[in-house]
Formats: sequence, C-alpha cells, structure tokens
Amino acid sequence: MFELTRLKIPLVGVTESAARACAPCIGSGKKDEGDGMAVDAMRSALNEIEMKGTVVIGEGAKDAAPMLYDGESVGSGHGPVIDIAVDPIEGTNLFATDNPGSICTLAAAPSGTMYRPGDCYYMEKQVYPRAAAGRIDPRAPVAERLQTLADAVNKELGDIKVFVLNKPRHDDLVGEIYACGAKVKLISDGDVNGAIMAILNRGVDALLGIGGTPEGIVSACAARAMGAEMFGRMAPQKPEEIEVCAAAGVDTATWLRRDQLITSDDILFLATGLTRGDYVDGVSMGRDASGHYITTDTIVIAGANGNVRRISTTVHE
Repeated sequence: MFELTRLKIPLVGVTESAARACAPCIGSGKKDEGDGMAVDAMRSALNEIEMKGTVVIGEGAKDAAPMLYDGESVGSGHGPVIDIAVDPIEGTNLFATDNPGSICTLAAAPSGTMYRPGDCYYMEKQVYPRAAAGRIDPRAPVAERLQTLADAVNKELGDIKVFVLNKPRHDDLVGEIYACGAKVKLISDGDVNGAIMAILNRGVDALLGIGGTPEGIVSACAARAMGAEMFGRMAPQKPEEIEVCAAAGVDTATWLRRDQLITSDDILFLATGLTRGDYVDGVSMGRDASGHYITTDTIVIAGANGNVRRISTTVHE
C-alpha cells in the first residue's frame, strides 16, 4: 500500500498556494474572482506533483467550472494513482465578507476508494465525534439521535450544539433540534468547516443537514481518518437535478455509512484557513524587513496513522 503521508508536504503546498492566491480578495465581496484565483493556483500546484491524480469530485458542473472538474486528470502523470476531492474555497460567502470559517480544502485517497455520486450535487449529512461511532441510527428521529449523542459524549441534551447551514430547507430540522432542547449554530455556508468542528470537538457536537456532495466526500475522509462517525445520502434539490438522479437510478433513501463514502484508511485531509476559524487561523499579510509576506495556517489529518498536525508557512514576496 502506498501511504499518502509521503505526499503530505506537496499537497499542503496545494492548499497553501490556493490560499495565498485568493487572499487579496478576502472581505472584498468578490467571491467569484477569489474562487477563480484559488482554482487556478490549486490546479497549477497539483500538476507539479509526481502523481497520477483524478479529481473524483470537485468544482464540477454545479459551478460550471472550466477546471478541477469531475474526472479531470492532475499531476505529472507519473507516480501513485490517487483520487482527489477538492473545494478551493469552502464558504465563499464567509470569504467574501471576511467572516469566520472559510478554508481551502482537499482530500486524497488511493484510486477507486472515494464514492462517486455522479450528477447528484447535494448530500444530506450527519457527522458525529468519535465517542458516538457505532451508537447512532441515522434513521432515528432527531431527538433520539441527539440524546444518544449526549449520552456518548457525557453531556446533558441541553448542552449539545449542532452545526446547521442557515438555509430555508433546514427550517424543520432546526425546529426539531430546538424542540428537544439542544442548541444550534447557524452559519450561512461552509459545512466542511462544521464537519471538522464536530469531528475535532471544536465548538459543536454534530453537523446535520443538506449541503454540497463535494463537501460530503471531503468530510468523510476527515471523519474516517479520525475514527469519527458520518452518514450521507443523496439529496437532489432542484427539479432538473431530481430528474437526472432519478433517470440514473440514484438511491436517495439509503444512508451511506462513512466507510462506504471512503473505503481506505490511507487518507489525507488538508485545510488551509482563509478567514479566522476554530481549528485554523486565517491568512495574514504584512510587511517586515524582508518585504511583503503572507502567512498561512494548515491542518493536516493523516488517516494512515491518525495524526493531526498544524503547519504554519510564511512566504516573502
């Protein structure tokens, strides 16, 4: 087995490059321009790595992306054969308004081990910390699941906090969480960030709700690397997506378990902070005696050994 930890530093360079490239747009309101900068930089950096990579799930048709699309080949064309899931800017609205929780993120695993959702761009997700692994029935009512979680993490139900994207589609879910006495952290976008917060026990105890499928695959990699629990099922939202998924025979009823979303322990998950966050710092820029500099902060979770590392890098320009 090729251990992806050998690619750790080169892949850290990918998310760092993306973060540095789009950093000037943080807080500018220019989320599309910033995303384009991050995509360009990420793709260029990926193509410098000695590997045969395939973007299993990336910007894709959902974002009408000209690069880092599903099925695109990246890397030098030589070396280990791997699957890659990317989100060049996770939390674009947070990025554009300089609010906490926006990251550049990437996950990698051996070829053929990441779930391929086809044209289903949205996934309903449940993410819980390691203490709850194997204890939660994803089909159970929200109140029952959160009580099981509370018991697993040795908390009162009223002290449980759930990360939910602040979208109209979640109004009923939020109501159910409040009704059982638990709390909600509502954020406009960025549910990889919410998943990692739950996995690492950083401010929330779980993530529930519907978000992007790329974010779901990236989150599953981090969950498996840390021994956390995750479930996902396809949840098409728009009429045309519902039709495409139905025609393709996509199962929207069955909950896929974490180890169906990613089947290998040989995983790398990386996230470089763009704006300040709960587990990584945002990009900082300034000037010193050597000139203008940019400092990035990256978290690396390696599934082959379960290690979590933070890497701070300062580049002078």
